[in-house]
Amino acid sequence: MTITRCAWAGSDPLYVQYHDEEWGVPAHDDRHLFEMLILEGAQAGLSWSTILNKRENYRAAFDGFDVEKVARYDEAKVAELLANPGIVRNKLKVNAAVINARAFLKVQAEFGSFDTYIWRFVGGKPIANPRQTLRDIPAKTPESEAMSKDLLKRGFKFVGPTICYAYMQAVGLVNDHTVDCFRHGQVGR
Repeated sequence: MTITRCAWAGSDPLYVQYHDEEWGVPAHDDRHLFEMLILEGAQAGLSWSTILNKRENYRAAFDGFDVEKVARYDEAKVAELLANPGIVRNKLKVNAAVINARAFLKVQAEFGSFDTYIWRFVGGKPIANPRQTLRDIPAKTPESEAMSKDLLKRGFKFVGPTICYAYMQAVGLVNDHTVDCFRHGQVGR
């Protein structure tokens, strides 16, 4: 039996696993939400496969995405990260991860959790999109623009509307699996 997936999943085992098990699945765990925020920002200007291939290195380098630890990183830790060939060694992106950790903690303090905050942008439940093909998937939406604007106002970095939309897809705020994909109906339940 042939399984139909979103065309972007291709045949790379890492991509297929990410597509089949994670992409579009509604996430409510703050650690995972923080991880994906950092990874989506790191991906800016690069391919997602680059980030997926470095994901385990990121987890090790960023203390398992423990937001409180990342928020305490100092210049020495940033220098250590910039010397780590296992991650994207871009000073702006590494510094943004630390800045975003601090902003993330402020959001948690204000809303009780980042989960409570971020799901407000979709009214608390995933937006199910009936995408026929990859061409039907926009780079940004009014929701991602609103999210970007609010995150930027709160001091977050690398959170433009396109990054925010990729983030929304990754953590299941939207279901952009194409309608012929076996995951479309599954994540919609």
